[in-house]
Formats: sequence, C-alpha cells, structure tokens
Amino acid sequence: MRHFGHIAPEVRQRLFHQEPCEFTTDSPARVLSAALGATLYSPATRPRLADDIVKQAGLGVVSMVLCLEDSIDDADVVAGEENLVRQFADLAGRDGAELPLLFVRVRTPEQIPDLAQRLGASVRLLSGFVMPKFTEERGIPFLEALASAETASGHRLFAMPVLESPELLYRESRVESLEGIARAVDKYRDRVLALRLGVTDFCSSYGLRRAPDMTAYDVHVVASVISDVVNLLGRADGTGFTVTGPVWEYFRVPERMFKPMLRTSPFLEGQAVELREKLIEHAMDGLLREISLDQANGLLGKTCIHPSHVLPVHALSVVSHEEFGDAADILRPERGGGGVLRSAYTNKMNEVKPHRAWAERTMLRAEVFGVAREDVSFVDLLAAGIPG
Repeated sequence: MRHFGHIAPEVRQRLFHQEPCEFTTDSPARVLSAALGATLYSPATRPRLADDIVKQAGLGVVSMVLCLEDSIDDADVVAGEENLVRQFADLAGRDGAELPLLFVRVRTPEQIPDLAQRLGASVRLLSGFVMPKFTEERGIPFLEALASAETASGHRLFAMPVLESPELLYRESRVESLEGIARAVDKYRDRVLALRLGVTDFCSSYGLRRAPDMTAYDVHVVASVISDVVNLLGRADGTGFTVTGPVWEYFRVPERMFKPMLRTSPFLEGQAVELREKLIEHAMDGLLREISLDQANGLLGKTCIHPSHVLPVHALSVVSHEEFGDAADILRPERGGGGVLRSAYTNKMNEVKPHRAWAERTMLRAEVFGVAREDVSFVDLLAAGIPG
C-alpha cells in the first residue's frame, strides 16, 4: 500500500517531486506509525464490513479501526465480535484484494486473546488493537493481553492506546496519570505503534462540544491536555511516541456563525473555486485548520469518522518542496558541526542543531507521504484525490 496509490501513476508523477513509498503490514514500526494518516473508524457491526474495507482501501484509506466500543450499543458487542470473525474470513478469501492496516477497538483486555484465537488464520490481516480509556492501571492488562495474543498467534500485533480518561484531563491528577501512562507504554515500547487522543471524551467531562467553526485548540481545557501529552509523550529525543490528532465530528454544516477559515487565493491560483465552496459547505475549512494546528503542535495523523475527512488529512501531510529542501540542507553530513544557513527559498533561517529533530521528522513524513513538486499546493493534491 502507499498514500495516493489510488490515483493514476501519471498523475502522481505530475504532483510529486518524491512519491510516497510503498509499505506493507510487515514494514518497520517506525514507518507504520508515521504512515497511519487518517485512521477511519467503522462500527464492527456493519453487515457488509468486508466490502466497506475493500472500498475504502480503493479510495486511499491506509488504516482503519473496527470498533467494538463506544460506536456500538452495549447489547451488540457479542454480535459485533461474531461479525468481525465472519468479515475477516471473507477478507482472507479475497486473493489480491488491497487492504489497509486493520485494528480492532476492544472494551476489555480479555477480548484481545479471545478474538485473536477466534480469527484463526485470518489474524494475519490484523495489525493490532486499540485500547480505550488508557491509564497505567487499566492499560497494563491490555498490553499484557496483547503480548499473550501475539505469542499464541505467532503474528506481530501492535497497540494503539487511547488517552481519554478523566484522570488525564483533571488538573490535580494529570501529571501523575501522564507519568503512569509513560511507564506503561515505555515497558511495551516495541508494541506501541501510536497514542491516540480521545478529545470527545475530554469535552464530555465538562459538557462541552466544539462547534464546526472552532478547532480543538480553541477549547482551552482540551488544548492544555494535548499540550501536556505531547510535552511528556511526544518528545523527539528518542523517548517519545507518535501522537495522533483528535477526531473531527462534522461532515456537513447548514449554517455557520463565523467567516470561513479558507483563504480564497490558493484556490484562485489553482482554478479550484468550486472545490473551496464544496469544502466550506461540508465544514472542511475547520478540519483543514485543525489538521494544520495538529501538525504545528507535534501530532501526526488523525482519527476520522467519515470518509470525506481522509483526503484532507493526507493532502496536508504531504511535505512541501520548501520543507523538503530545508530539511535536506539541515541534514547534510557536512553540517554535523552546526551553524546557520539561509533557506534555499531565501525566506528564513535554518539553524542546524536546533532544527535537526524537525528535519528528521520531516524526512520521515516525506518518505511515507511524499514531497510535492515546487509548483504543487495542497489544493492540487485535494483536487487530484477526489474521485472523478
């Protein structure tokens, strides 16, 4: 699989200075954690789930979570598990079908080895499990269950803990909770692919819900948690993990209070005014702004609940030609001693030592999402990815 693999090769060649790399479920964790992109959630109870998965893979989705937790009724859990087993068997029988990375969001640790065993040979299609309301106390049993399931199945399985518990949100318990989470995930570092933020649960603790013309970063009580999670768990010194962006809840807005957040000029330059109007109509201007703020705050990838959110996440994850040039200059071997140099675009200072960690992360993103050509903008990437 590869990002933008669903568009024609000649179109990719026109858009990319460096095309996104190919990867598989067996690729190194370093690559997979960066390549998650827009992780699309789907209830595990969907009767045609296998068809849905194949369809979304064909539209550019590279990671999906099949949910047995909050997205389904408590009474439907058993039926959801049975449906998952059937749908995985269906997928296993489709020779040559391109599939995304598949994860199952469970409710209890006991479900992990049980489901892995019930999946049988089709467990090879499973990349791992999403672990809800993760704290040190609740999370360790999930991680132990994952290790047990991996040993029993002989198949590599990853964990994606969801940070969404009230203990993490409340000021008086936040530091202790974060330190406990850090101990838990560090113990199982090789198995933790990414940490996911459950912002909807954070808002729920205060009876809040952000409007479609506001981002998670406009809700200060939520923004403060994101900041602290990245501060402790997203460091670039080798101790950190990939932290993914929060879910965007909206996909159509009949009425708005504030002006759209998309400037007109990029769309005029790309002769894509109709695309801008469509994005605004479907609340995508708020999503695009939140993705940009995710990246500015150290997050990579995003939880998505609607297929229309996938392409914006991926388009804004592509490394610009300018970013790539700066990163390459900073990482030149002869620059190992440090120093300051002017950007090739002559619009900024690149300071080698302070910007090295940024450059290394940028090069990893360039590997999995590609590098746009000099004259290609995110508008071009959005327009090219929309099915004709």
